[in-house]
This record gives sequence, structure tokens and C-alpha cells, in this order.
Amino acid sequence: MTTWLVTGGAGYIGAHVVRVLQASGRNVVVLDDFSSGVERKVPPGVAVVRASVADRGAVAAALREHAVDGVIHLAAKKAAGESVHIPLYYYRENVDGMLSLLEAMKAEGVQRFVYSSSAAVYGTPLTNPIDEDAPLTPESPYGETKVAGEWMSRAQGVADGLSWVALRYFNVAGAAGDELGDNSVNNLVPMVFRALANGERPRIFGDDYPTPDGTCIRDYIHVADLADAHVAAASHCETTQSATVLNVGRGVGSSVREVMDMVSDVVGADVQPEVVARRAGDPPASTAATERIADVLGWRARHDLRDMVASAWSAWQAHPPH
Repeated sequence: MTTWLVTGGAGYIGAHVVRVLQASGRNVVVLDDFSSGVERKVPPGVAVVRASVADRGAVAAALREHAVDGVIHLAAKKAAGESVHIPLYYYRENVDGMLSLLEAMKAEGVQRFVYSSSAAVYGTPLTNPIDEDAPLTPESPYGETKVAGEWMSRAQGVADGLSWVALRYFNVAGAAGDELGDNSVNNLVPMVFRALANGERPRIFGDDYPTPDGTCIRDYIHVADLADAHVAAASHCETTQSATVLNVGRGVGSSVREVMDMVSDVVGADVQPEVVARRAGDPPASTAATERIADVLGWRARHDLRDMVASAWSAWQAHPPH
């Protein structure tokens, strides 16, 4: 039985990954500094190491003490807009943190690695859907840090035999259980719920894009499907000398207005969104080419937009943020 360390395992995505890894029969250890993670999201019986990935000694000790075979690295700062204003903080947390983690892994002989990357590495795509060979033109320091992480994984694979998969997530939504909801202030669906809870109209940032309804189009992926992709990637690293980058999306675009309409339908009331000015750096459309992940991992998304919004709403009602 293999043991996997999940950095950021008490976070929104991490908590889902931990559960699916457990269900696959693997041992799981969570490493989290709880700067944004929530302790109640870690299942009973899972070992928790309270530390930052930047603490190389603590990470190395955790790898050694728990006889870790592989690492799924989710811990990172991830707000693209915020990263524009405090870029050095993002580089320190995301790049220095990953450097420290990879050094600890090398020191302890841990050679399997699944890296949480992002569609932010593409910036504004030249064409949609975007395949993994598209140019990397990130438009925020956050996106740049994710490119750097991919480079570091690849370089360590060449130099030291690291078996790795980088997963480029598109827009993650939904919950696999009411205790696992997304309370992010930066993701669209919880932003809409938060506005409704505050008696405000949710905002659409621009309706004059060159899209069918004028609002931005994104590829939304259910967090439960994303968690399954991590387990498939971990399995691939266990059985193959892997060096691969894969999109994780549905290959289906949904506009911001379509998401708002779905929220209205799910909550049973018109959310009456307010159109405001565009945000800087929002590409008109971004959807994933998903053929490669299907070929390499045998993975396909199973949930649709309604599943995402309905599960997110149920979780929000069960555990409204304070």
C-alpha cells in the first residue's frame, strides 16, 4: 500500500483529493499550515502535519516519519488578481515553497509527484479549446508561478528521475459533500452566493466580450471529478516514469450569464446580476482540450454545471461562511 502526502490537504480541493485517495486504498498524510485550510475537512484518522511547505526540515521529517511514496502538491496562493498587487509574496509562497518541497523530496528519495498547475499558464488563448501544447503566456504573477512549478518538475525529472504529472485545472466548482464546500472570495459560484447572502446583486464583469451573450466563457469542472483526476495521476506516477502535463476540464464552455441563470434556477429566485466594468486580464473565452488526459489517464469528467451549482448551494446552506 502506497502512502501519499497531500500539501494543502485541508483546503477546498485538497480535502476532496484526500477522501478519494483514501477510498482508493492508499494511506494519506496531510501537510497544511492552515492559513486557509479548515481542520474539520480532514477526515478522522488521517495524519496531519501542521507546517508550511517552505519549512524544508518539517517536510523532510514528515516524508521520513510516514514513509511517504509520493506527494500531491496543492498548497499555494492562488488569487490571480491579488498576485498582480503583491507579486513577490506569490513568488515566495509558490516558487520558494515548491523549491523547498522538491529539495526535501530529493533528500528523502521520494520520486513521485503530482503538481497542481492551472489554466492561468495559458493567459489569453489564441484558439479554443486550448490543448497542452499551446503557448504559455500567463498574464499574472500567479500564472507565472505555476509555469515555474511545471519547469521545476520537468527539470527535476530530467536530473533525478522524478516521475511527475502536472494538472492544469480550469474553473473548479461544486462539492462532493455538504462539509466540503468552497468558501473562496475569488471563485464565481461562492461569489454569487455571498452577494445573495449580503442582500446584494452579484456582479458580471463586462458584457461586451466577443461571445454569444457578451460575457466571458469558462470551462467549469466539478471538484469531485478533479479529485478523481489526481488519483488517476498518482496511479500513473506509481506505474510509469511519467513526465506529462494534462488539462483538467470538461471541454464545455459556460458563460458567466449562463452560470448566473443556473444559480437562479437552483436557488429558485432570479439573482438579478448587475453588469459592471470588465476586469483587467480576463480573456473572453477559455475552454480545455481534454483528449490527452482521456488518453493518458483514462479520465473523463462525469458531472455537469447543474451538479456543480446544486452541490455548491447545498454545501453553502449547510456551512455558511462566517
